[in-house]
Amino acid sequence: MALALPRHRRQAVPERDLADSAALAADRYSKEEKGDKPRDKDEKGLRWQLPFLALGLLRQMSASSNIIHDCDEVFNYWEPLHYLLYKSGFQTWEYSSEFALRSYLYLLFHMLVAGPTSWFYKDEKIQVFYKVRLFLGLISTITETVLIVALSRKYGKRLATYTLAMLCLTSGCFFSSTSFLPSTFSMYAVTLSSALFLLEKYASAVSVSAAGVLIGWPFSILIFLPVTIYSLIKGSFKKVFLSGLITSVSVIVLSVYVDYYYYGKWTSSIFNLLKYNVLGGGESHLYGVESATYYLRNGFNNFNFSFILALLFVALLPITLKKYTPDLLVVVSPIYIWLAFMSLQPHKEERFLYPIYTLICVAATAVIDTFPDIFRDRFSTEESFMVKVAKILRPVFLGLILCASHSRTFSLLHGYSGPLVIYKHLEHHEDASPGSILCVGSEWHRYPSSFFIPSYVKEVRWIDDGFRGLLPFPFNSTLGGTAAAPSYFNNKNKASDMQYLHDIDACTLFVELDLRRPHPSRGRDLSKWETLAAVHYLDRELSPAIYRSFFIPYSWHQKNVFGLYKLLRKIPQNNVDQD
Repeated sequence: MALALPRHRRQAVPERDLADSAALAADRYSKEEKGDKPRDKDEKGLRWQLPFLALGLLRQMSASSNIIHDCDEVFNYWEPLHYLLYKSGFQTWEYSSEFALRSYLYLLFHMLVAGPTSWFYKDEKIQVFYKVRLFLGLISTITETVLIVALSRKYGKRLATYTLAMLCLTSGCFFSSTSFLPSTFSMYAVTLSSALFLLEKYASAVSVSAAGVLIGWPFSILIFLPVTIYSLIKGSFKKVFLSGLITSVSVIVLSVYVDYYYYGKWTSSIFNLLKYNVLGGGESHLYGVESATYYLRNGFNNFNFSFILALLFVALLPITLKKYTPDLLVVVSPIYIWLAFMSLQPHKEERFLYPIYTLICVAATAVIDTFPDIFRDRFSTEESFMVKVAKILRPVFLGLILCASHSRTFSLLHGYSGPLVIYKHLEHHEDASPGSILCVGSEWHRYPSSFFIPSYVKEVRWIDDGFRGLLPFPFNSTLGGTAAAPSYFNNKNKASDMQYLHDIDACTLFVELDLRRPHPSRGRDLSKWETLAAVHYLDRELSPAIYRSFFIPYSWHQKNVFGLYKLLRKIPQNNVDQD
């Protein structure tokens, strides 16, 4: 007789539990599909060694090969630094104690490297120039490495790796990373504060922000506002607030004391700069006015299609916000704030965008990483054809952007490096008489700094070639050096009668750019001048935009027009008479 077992009816599952189970399954599928599976601590993204080595290599290349993109970098920073080291150099009206717009605290930060290097190399001033650049490249490497590690830990290796590639190879980051400018210092601070924010180091993020504004560029405060405000909300308000306050007060006090030491009176370069530009008196339009689209064109030149992708981050907000949480939006939001604010200003310069360059890379790579999510059907359990194509296109599109960026970098380095090359030739012509006078005409704005001027050159003088603005004068030690307020300076960009050497016969050496125009070139007068060195220089006006902007093999040399950047030496008159 078979043993009969009692039959139990299976308990019915409520419909709500079934719905919850389905939702959990769908959520689990979605996380697996997007690669959001929990990671072990050992797998939390990239380690610091790879980004540090990659960025370090590219920043070293930038330090050794970068051209000087802005005469303000030379006359407002390299020249005062040269004066602090060697007691000679050019002074701009901003450094007159009457106006005191420039911070000596910013210069002293670079003296940490420039001072010891000048003692070690003594007669090799050009080595000091490049060692300071290496120092700038090192700071850039460190701050960007922290950002890559932060992105990797929070959002995964792919986003971090793509961002690393952009930081290494985009033209904008390559050139700005080793520029001696307050806007570059602000870029370092923006990069580091954003990284610390993503790492949830909110107090440190606000302290770095304060230093970036007060030591670097005061107007960059707008860029730091999103991270600062959100840090106050997410972190311990008291701790974050005190951290920012203590840093701000400390930097301001130190800045005022340093300004007093160098300007010879109690003043604040931070307040003076804000007063000049904001509180009525700022006349930046005197130095050039550009259209509202200037920064859009400039951004595309330096980042090509990655700049467009960065702007699309907001358009894809429903996807990017869900994928990256609000934190990444907080980090990249200064791009749009800064572009809108700066586009409204009449005076525009490329360096004004430097502080947001690293953020452009982050926003662009976030959009590239989101490509598959644009085509993903949330209700489908299988990948569509378009999702698979989008995944393949991610590295392909990134590669095209990086190739275009490298092409742009190569074109600028080879097309416009003439001034640095020519001035380096001076150290090979010590046979020129001691006390020589080097003259520069219309090419004054490409003067690479006194670090390139050897000891046998007594002075550098400007020649009147038609420029009617105010030019820099040598620091005058007899009037007080850094504390002087010379009468020939003004804040209206009006030329002084004293800024030019009117007797051109006093010139021993001459630097000029011969663009083969109808107007006369001194170098063509072979009875008075001999050419010591000449290198090709890209003629921007006569070269087609596409070929001058990007290096295209074979076509770059064939399609572009070149002039000659020359170093000339005056032929002694007795030699001419004998001939």
